Amino acid sequence: MTPVLWISIAAFVGVAALVAGVTMLFRDSGNTEIEQRLDMLTGMGTPAAAKDSLLKTGVLADSLDGGHSIVGALLARFSKLRLLFEQADTNLTPTRFFLISGILALLGGFASTLSGFPAIAAPMGAAAMGSLPLLWLVYRRRKRLKAFAVQLPDALELIARALRAGHSLASGFNLVREEMPAPIGKEFGRVFEEQNLGISMDDSLSAITERVPNLDLKFFSTAVMLQRQTGGDLAEILDKIGYIVRERFKIWGQVQALTGEGRLSGVVLLGLPPVLFVAVYRLNPEYMMTLFTDPMGKKMLAGAVFLQILGALVIRKIINIKV
Repeated sequence: MTPVLWISIAAFVGVAALVAGVTMLFRDSGNTEIEQRLDMLTGMGTPAAAKDSLLKTGVLADSLDGGHSIVGALLARFSKLRLLFEQADTNLTPTRFFLISGILALLGGFASTLSGFPAIAAPMGAAAMGSLPLLWLVYRRRKRLKAFAVQLPDALELIARALRAGHSLASGFNLVREEMPAPIGKEFGRVFEEQNLGISMDDSLSAITERVPNLDLKFFSTAVMLQRQTGGDLAEILDKIGYIVRERFKIWGQVQALTGEGRLSGVVLLGLPPVLFVAVYRLNPEYMMTLFTDPMGKKMLAGAVFLQILGALVIRKIINIKV
């Protein structure tokens, strides 16, 4: 093996060992966070105004088992990774997610080396494999939010019928939890449970709109908040919102049909260069190695990657029509 390869392998192993050591060292730091949170909620060591502020910000709805290490705390503080986990409905913590990504990155680096690719391709393979958990998480979140959007009109009509039958709004949320499957049954059931714990309806609706970034859900939450302040027939409002949502889905289906050719063309144009690169490298490795050894070849390779990314953004902008 070449010295560059040994250096790459040593770097990957060192990073993995460092992450594992930090994780084991700070694994029990979450207990202190839980104790501080309980002290603040019970009024010990904090003024009454601070306690009210904590309750208004929805601290009761936060997970108590997501900060088991300093890595998880940093990721949750400087990014919205924990909210992404909640929106994807997964039990992963930031620490576990980071460890899985590191292990897959190591496997990707070793696989690139054992496949006969040059040593410079090892970081690329590591980056590709290490990004798989993030891609899976984004896919799971998108799939769940799409399912929620499809279920929302039926849920609104169910709540409207419950209101006409004489039930309260909270009972309507409970009915959605009992009659409809996840994800909307779980989310509306969480609102109902928050009502039982003493959280106000406005705070519960604000929390669900943060967990589920859906425009129609924001319309529903705003309508409920205004109705509670000004009055009116909430059942009729919910029926109109459900009708608007269904009509929007019809228009969105037509847009998807009209832009199908553009999406397929984008997939072919973006996937063709990498596939041709791998095929030509397998047929004639020396011919492709010029891109990695010659200075002009490196510039051409960097320019090709930049143009690929730019082309992907342009195609996405063209076919991404908001309805």
